[in-house]
Amino acid sequence: MTTVGLGRNKREKMMVAAAMTVAHYLDAALKAGIRHNQIETVLAAIVQRSGISEFWITDEQGRIILGSEEMDFAFPTDPDSESQAAPFAALLSGSETVVIQDPAPRELDGRIFQYVGVAGVDSPRIIQVGAAADAA
Repeated sequence: MTTVGLGRNKREKMMVAAAMTVAHYLDAALKAGIRHNQIETVLAAIVQRSGISEFWITDEQGRIILGSEEMDFAFPTDPDSESQAAPFAALLSGSETVVIQDPAPRELDGRIFQYVGVAGVDSPRIIQVGAAADAA
């Protein structure tokens, strides 16, 4: 199930807050001329020190351009496509500002993950936070 809003429980609210914080950090970092590799170092440090397992940041077409690790992936731009990631397309179009998915097996490897995404502050984009079910 996918919902919108600020979260139904403490974990979801924390994930939404993390994604919103990264959205604002990204806006400020890009305006300050901070390089992509420096931004990724910050994202990786957050993952190392928190219950967040991964961060993904896209461009306007849904292609991942920044993350807490290397990933070659593009989010679908059609929210009705069959992909697990399809609901996040609503963040690109501006029809939603927050998307929360229930924990589910990831298409990538079958591990149980929960994903939360928010819209970009600086441009249409997806800022997604993922947390493994076994994460602290």
